Amino acid sequence: MIHRGHIYLSVIIFSAALSSCGKDVALFVPEKEIMHIPEGFPEMEFPEDNVFTIERWELGKALFYDPILSASGKVSCGSCHKADIAFSDNVAFSSGDEGRIGRSNAPSLANIGYHPYFTRAGGVPTLEMQVQVPIQEHDEFNNNILFIAEAIKDDLNYKKYAQLAYSREPDPYVIIRAIACFERSFISGNSSYDKFINGANEHDFGISEIRGKELFFSSKTQCSSCHSGFNFTNYGFENNGLFSQYVDQGRARFTQNNADIGKFKVPSLRDIELTSPYMHDGSLVSLEEVIEHYNSGGNDHINKSELIRPLNLSSQEKTDLVAFLKTLTDLEFVNNKRFRR
Repeated sequence: MIHRGHIYLSVIIFSAALSSCGKDVALFVPEKEIMHIPEGFPEMEFPEDNVFTIERWELGKALFYDPILSASGKVSCGSCHKADIAFSDNVAFSSGDEGRIGRSNAPSLANIGYHPYFTRAGGVPTLEMQVQVPIQEHDEFNNNILFIAEAIKDDLNYKKYAQLAYSREPDPYVIIRAIACFERSFISGNSSYDKFINGANEHDFGISEIRGKELFFSSKTQCSSCHSGFNFTNYGFENNGLFSQYVDQGRARFTQNNADIGKFKVPSLRDIELTSPYMHDGSLVSLEEVIEHYNSGGNDHINKSELIRPLNLSSQEKTDLVAFLKTLTDLEFVNNKRFRR
């Protein structure tokens, strides 16, 4: 069963103190909506056992930023998913527990509540299950959800809000659901592009941005064949010719199918200006490099998408595409203090 609908939490005055590393952290919900579905976005779906509530959101926020999730007590979800860059990281591979380096680029969590499956290989079917992945990964948190529950079970604040949120002790069930609840509120849909298509700033969209928009949705580039819909992704799996040989086998690691070698989930382009470096391995550091990769047609690989071919873009067309991609930045989202530690 799925709960569907817009959730509006208006004129709420709610404050709490939750512990983090032995310190009390004052959290608050501002007197405005937490979950707001932007114009043109579909309703968000919630698992029946994890519908959105303020208490779950507050608890999830505290856990998201609590390094107690890692074995060393030094790394949190927020260490690799930074709010001011659309909950992504600014390095190719993030540092995990004891400085161990991860194996893939940390993706943005913007609009993560809309994704139908998770990780770049798409092997995880729910957001609640995805929360458990970094916890157990050796090069991320290197921990066990049971150990985390044991570590916080006697914390008075966690105990209090676990009861308020889920009517039970702060056990693994509570931990993964609270974090997932917090992450579903990462909704980005108020960019210059959104305002333009909704008629709010028709005069602020420049000529280069308009040309870039037309080129993005054109048959010449076919960018929108994969980066489609309100979230600029079809959530498919593609090999974009990044390499002729792949160290990271991509979706094939999950399916064990050679036809999936080098295929990764098509990422959303929301806030793409802020989420450098790019690709599954962070090997491209600028939007200009990304555009040039697609313009070149990429490297030969048996699994490369037929859509990846030389585009023969002019210098101006490349500039226009970059200009358009920058209109997908939602400054209100990345500067929203309610998401900060």
